[in-house]
Amino acid sequence: MDASSGGGSARRRSGGGGGGSFGGDDDPFDIPAKGAPVERLKKWRQAALVLNASRRFRYTLDLKKKAQKEEIRRKIRAQAHVIRAAFRFKEAGRVHHSKETTVPPADGALGFGIKEDQLTALTRDHNYSALQQYGGIPGVANMLKTDKEKGISGDDADLTARRNAFGSNTYPRKKGRSFLAFVWDACKDLTLIILMVAAAVSLALGITTEGIKEGWYDGASIAFAVLLVVFVTAISDYKQSLQFQNLNEEKQNIRLEVVRGGRRIMVSIYDLVVGDVIPLKIGDQVPADGILISGHSLSIDESSMTGESKIVHKDQKSPFLMSGCKVADGYGTMLVTAVGINTEWGLLMASISEDSGEETPLQVRLNGIATFIGMVGLSVALAVLIVLLARYFTGHTYDPDGSVQYVKGKMGVGQTIRGVVKIFTVAVTIVVVAVPEGLPLAVTLTLAFSMRKMMKDKALVRRLSACETMGSATTICSDKTGTLTLNQMTVVEAYFGGKKMESPDNTQMLSADVTSLIVEGIAQNTSGSIFEPGQGGQEPEVTGSPTEKAILSWGLKLGMKFNETRSKASILHVFPFNSEKKRGGVAVHLGGTEVHIHWKGAAEIILDSCTNWIDTDGSKHSMTPEKVTEFKKFIEDMAAASLRCVAFAYRTYEMGDVPNEDQRAEWKLPEDNLIVLGIVGIKDPCRPGVRDSVRLCQAAGIKVRMVTGDNLQTARAIALECGILDDPNVSEPVIIEGKTFRALSDLEREEAAEKISVMGRSSPNDKLLLVKALRKRGHVVAVTGDGTNDAPALHEADIGLSMGIQGTEVAKESSDIIILDDNFASVVRVVRWGRSVYANIQKFIQFQLTVNVAALIINVVAAVSSGNVPLNAVQLLWVNLIMDTLGALALATEPPTNHLMERPPVGRREPLVTNIMWRNLIIMALFQVSVLLTLNFKGISLLQLKNDDKAHADKVKNTFIFNTFVLCQVFNEFNSRKPDELNIFKGISGNHLFIAIITITIILQALIVEFLGKFASTVKLSWQLWLVSIGLAFFSWPLALVGKLIPVPKRPFGEFFACCCKRSKEASDDATSDDKQSKSEHRDVV
Repeated sequence: MDASSGGGSARRRSGGGGGGSFGGDDDPFDIPAKGAPVERLKKWRQAALVLNASRRFRYTLDLKKKAQKEEIRRKIRAQAHVIRAAFRFKEAGRVHHSKETTVPPADGALGFGIKEDQLTALTRDHNYSALQQYGGIPGVANMLKTDKEKGISGDDADLTARRNAFGSNTYPRKKGRSFLAFVWDACKDLTLIILMVAAAVSLALGITTEGIKEGWYDGASIAFAVLLVVFVTAISDYKQSLQFQNLNEEKQNIRLEVVRGGRRIMVSIYDLVVGDVIPLKIGDQVPADGILISGHSLSIDESSMTGESKIVHKDQKSPFLMSGCKVADGYGTMLVTAVGINTEWGLLMASISEDSGEETPLQVRLNGIATFIGMVGLSVALAVLIVLLARYFTGHTYDPDGSVQYVKGKMGVGQTIRGVVKIFTVAVTIVVVAVPEGLPLAVTLTLAFSMRKMMKDKALVRRLSACETMGSATTICSDKTGTLTLNQMTVVEAYFGGKKMESPDNTQMLSADVTSLIVEGIAQNTSGSIFEPGQGGQEPEVTGSPTEKAILSWGLKLGMKFNETRSKASILHVFPFNSEKKRGGVAVHLGGTEVHIHWKGAAEIILDSCTNWIDTDGSKHSMTPEKVTEFKKFIEDMAAASLRCVAFAYRTYEMGDVPNEDQRAEWKLPEDNLIVLGIVGIKDPCRPGVRDSVRLCQAAGIKVRMVTGDNLQTARAIALECGILDDPNVSEPVIIEGKTFRALSDLEREEAAEKISVMGRSSPNDKLLLVKALRKRGHVVAVTGDGTNDAPALHEADIGLSMGIQGTEVAKESSDIIILDDNFASVVRVVRWGRSVYANIQKFIQFQLTVNVAALIINVVAAVSSGNVPLNAVQLLWVNLIMDTLGALALATEPPTNHLMERPPVGRREPLVTNIMWRNLIIMALFQVSVLLTLNFKGISLLQLKNDDKAHADKVKNTFIFNTFVLCQVFNEFNSRKPDELNIFKGISGNHLFIAIITITIILQALIVEFLGKFASTVKLSWQLWLVSIGLAFFSWPLALVGKLIPVPKRPFGEFFACCCKRSKEASDDATSDDKQSKSEHRDVV
């Protein structure tokens, strides 16, 4: 199944042709899912037939606003540059002319030692001399009543006082559009405007000719129908807008760690206050303006603020941090000095309105279909207008009583105009029904619905197009840790002193010196933290990454006193853990000339750098080949048991050889001649149900590939446990190491990528290479990632899925969807929703096209043959409402079913109207047209109305046609729910919205027929006629059931037509060529 879906996708990728597919290879309605160029976006807008631009393009990217946003961003960046340049120039002048620099003295504010504007100016201007005058970082911390280690107290009174003094970390947002704005947008529809004008003319003429008592009905009924359409449309659009607004707010609500009362806690970015102490690590976003308290190898990417992709190193000489920037490397802690609108980022965000506009490929393709149908509809409406006018003025249009409507010379101007207005109104109403404005908006509706529901399924959609692209995914490249596993790590095995320990936390067999070295390595070489409660017998709180937490928790069991151990030595330099090198190190000064350099990382990589090992008594031994084999055997045994192997090593160093403080940032920590202390095995159990999720993907034609940094043995064991591998004895390239894959040529890499199921010891760059190779093979690739270095792969993939818990802000910003619970099962649910979006749109298309075709044919045939149309303007507007807004609500909000996961992935270039849909559509349209045209021409005799008054009989017949037509659509709505399934009622009890809309439609239809006759030009029907009407409509169900048994060819109908057109064009070209040749020969003969 995989191969076929991949190949199919490859063909589709090269084949072009998206939209309807009406345009061939250079179809303007075919745009890429990611990074569509502006020219392509402009091209489809120009090609679309649109009656209401403000509504149709509301949820597409506003190209003008986008340009304005970039201009504002550029101006604010330029302003920041100018302020800093001017300040530096001023500073330089002061240094030249005066040795003393003064800043305004710190002035207390609401109980604090410094005012809001002074703090803001300090960070905005990067004023280092002012910082020194305030007493440096300790001085500013004291003024803000902040402990640099323990942070603020964090109680409600303290937080309120800080918000009152320095503001909150929010910025003023532009209000969302009001309901009246949506009403105004709905009124801008060109056809509705024309109908309102026609209604006004009809009203004026009616009152003039028939008096106010009878003459106002025609005009008022059209006006009322138009207003109903406007308000129902506005309500639907307004609700969608609120959903998108809520999702946008959710996207911006970052949760981060702060230190309050000595413990690390998670808070919303909006809850930060001035004085907060925030730990920063690689991949984090700087959440507010501040100054660096302490840091190691801390580098900041300031491109989001300055526009320059330059990494800036931060230390005590350059301590100022700007909100909105990203941590590119290292870690540290910062003191918040400005929040919200007082930061440049807050100023920028307040100036730029959050624009949720973004067109999706499906939305654009539907604009193509809407344009095609609209062109046909306009042509038909024009033809009807011409035919009706011709018949009217030639005296071939008759009143219900049989009299001629227009007699030349005998009709008044008012009556003539009134007759023409009626004809014109019918033609315009045909355009309303024929041009499916609601079709592209149905995508927005189903996407808004899906996004809201996906939030409950633990997936936050950042990019709309990802929803639908996920339905086309042919492969998922998943991380292991936290996605396929629970991310609940514990140390379960340990190998120290050259021997396996009976219990990993039993140190009795180790000497005090060895235990001391292990504890020193754990406490000093970590980015995690432990909060030790002072009293009350509470358990210590461990924070950090899952691996760090597992190791720190194990350290506590060994008897480690975290804060005490860290205070015994000072950190000289840190090499933060790196997913490329798979290790991290630290140099600590123990006093005097003694320096220890500790390393921790992937066991076999650390082992390669070791030349000695330590015995249980602390004695040092050379690393012999036999001992290396013994260590490696232990690593393999642990890996085979699905354990992550982490090794600890150290070496001694002389303080005299350590570079001085100015040069230390460039110091490369020595990683040779290490002494191995030991190895631990960390267990991370598989998530329950992950095996079922993997099976579900495989049944749906999606290949799951595991990409992990763990060694091959661990990767193999986990893959077997998860069901990604079935055979434990598979070899390359099914299971491959990152460095082996990296070494292949481009062509070999593509061929290997197709077969890979597991990649071990992979770096983020290997993941990127895999994604590129798979995409070249035509796969639609979804990839999961959590680290900063995963950002390129997340960006390159068709769908980037970042992790909500372990994912860094950099990874999240590069992704399309955030998996909030880091669970693979949630990824599978996203696939279901992606397929559901596509399936729901197809259901709506089938329903809408059936109504379009039937309404057009009935009105055209009736107009041409009799000069009258059975469905008048008000009735057609009601049909349009059922078809557009209510139909979209009913069908575009169907929840996903397991049936969707029993079919192969949706081809992104496959026609939207499939052969199955064509079959269903043709059968239903033919049935409706046959029944209604028969009723139109033979209705009076069939309904036994011959004895009635001719005018009344005609009204009963037309009312019956209208009633049957609407009921046919109600019954067909059930058929459209399941285009390829026999049981159309499956799962209907769970779709309350569908049942509600069907009920409302039937009630309103009954009211229109029975009580609003004057408005809708209907008469009351007897219960017998109601039963006949329901019986005829009911026949839609058995007919659809029989129709679904008719087989359809696999080749899309569109391709048949394309081939036929191509052949006829070639034949025409050949004929022209032959003709030219014969003429040429004839001239030669002459």
